[in-house]
Amino acid sequence: MFLLLFCVLLIQFFTYWVFEPFSSLLEYFLEIRFFPTFSLISLILLFSAKTVERN
Repeated sequence: MFLLLFCVLLIQFFTYWVFEPFSSLLEYFLEIRFFPTFSLISLILLFSAKTVERN
């Protein structure tokens, strides 16, 4: 039982160690103060696409 617990804790530690920088960076970029900028950029990209002409 303790071996299983040790293995689970080890997996959780390495998962945190690998993915924590990415999640921290993602959390920084998705803060509320940056939301208007990202939404404006996404709307500009969405509506700037060329329309497909129909025959």
